[in-house]
Amino acid sequence: MNKILLAVILLFIFPWSNKVDAQELSQKGIYEKRMDLYKKTEAKTDIPWYYLAGIDQFERSIRLVRKDLPKPDRIGGYYIPIEKWVGPGNLNHDDDNPITISFFDGVGRDGNGDGKAERTKEEDLLFTLAQYISKYGVDENKFRIALWDYYKRDLTVNSIMTNVKLYKRFNRIDLDKKMFPIPRGYHYSYKNTWGARRGWGGRRIHEGTDIFAGYGVPVRSIVYGVVELKGWNKFGGWRVGIRDLNNTYHYYAHLNGFSKDLKIGDIVEPGTIIGSVGSSGYGPPGTSGKFPPHLHFGMYKDDGRSVWSFDPYPYLRLWERQERQKDSK
Repeated sequence: MNKILLAVILLFIFPWSNKVDAQELSQKGIYEKRMDLYKKTEAKTDIPWYYLAGIDQFERSIRLVRKDLPKPDRIGGYYIPIEKWVGPGNLNHDDDNPITISFFDGVGRDGNGDGKAERTKEEDLLFTLAQYISKYGVDENKFRIALWDYYKRDLTVNSIMTNVKLYKRFNRIDLDKKMFPIPRGYHYSYKNTWGARRGWGGRRIHEGTDIFAGYGVPVRSIVYGVVELKGWNKFGGWRVGIRDLNNTYHYYAHLNGFSKDLKIGDIVEPGTIIGSVGSSGYGPPGTSGKFPPHLHFGMYKDDGRSVWSFDPYPYLRLWERQERQKDSK
């Protein structure tokens, strides 16, 4: 009996911590806990959960690649600097009193009803975010304005809206499935060509991996994402660009053509056919046949400030291996 009483007392002295849960939960458990937080905040504020999730996921993605931001170690990804939370001029950086925080024009709010505005509590962070959005309204145009006023960057607004569209369409957040761009059953070959020199059109490096296959072999989306680009480029020929939930831009070039009705703004998922292998490019629109047919696949990361390319080869090998293992079961 004394042990039970002690356990109850300790539970109140040392409350549940999101940080510990994020480290101990399975990925499925993290998704469930995260979705629960979004839904609870939506119920309190009437801000659609997918708006909150879209921003939260964007913040998580940039924190993973930025050195000036702390790495996400809790269920949520949304981050607010201490000075902004407690208010400019507030010398008490540990202030969790909503009254004094408000006095110093801090943004921190109490979201879980315990009388404290704690920057380490997921409920308080998401409630604070929801309060900001509510000042603008919940229709899409007003939400976009709220994002622009907060981030002051068009690409960031676009990235968050990509997340929102995907979460709203699929009504879930566990959208991390990946697929190799060429379907099983077709002959193809590739090796690591990252950084190789290119001479056509001026000196430049090869920002991707070439996957050689026959004309007309289907090319499919690797990820859940939104089509951000479709058209001709003198280097890439017919090409498609897709942005995913991790704020990674996937570039498919030298296509023979596009899938019927594919257009900018379309939502795709792993396995969606977006076009076929070709040899287009290296000239004006329609130029083809200056090199063997292949898919040029590139990946570009946006950290909220700048964009850079990175080597897709290790990821292609991983996705290819995972798909083969799944088929062999």
